[in-house]
Amino acid sequence: MPIYEYKCENGHVFDIMQKMSEDPLKTCVECGAPVKKLMHPVSISFKGSGFYSTDYSNGKKKTEPAKNGASESNSGSETGKKTENASGKKSKED
Repeated sequence: MPIYEYKCENGHVFDIMQKMSEDPLKTCVECGAPVKKLMHPVSISFKGSGFYSTDYSNGKKKTEPAKNGASESNSGSETGKKTENASGKKSKED
């Protein structure tokens, strides 16, 4: 059963363990004033194998250094490729 946190108009904050099928409380257990259910962000913690990019690695480096400046010559020849700009239209880079 989950624990729900409530806060009344007079500032009392309290926790109640309720079934999910039960109706939410309408009055404070201390003073009888109307209450609201408080919502909090949920934290998630992934533990174990399979949750990290290193778990899927095949053991090889993804980017190996190029020999004799080969990467520099490749980058110069790729300037003529078509690219998509922010508006979604294709334009040719020069």
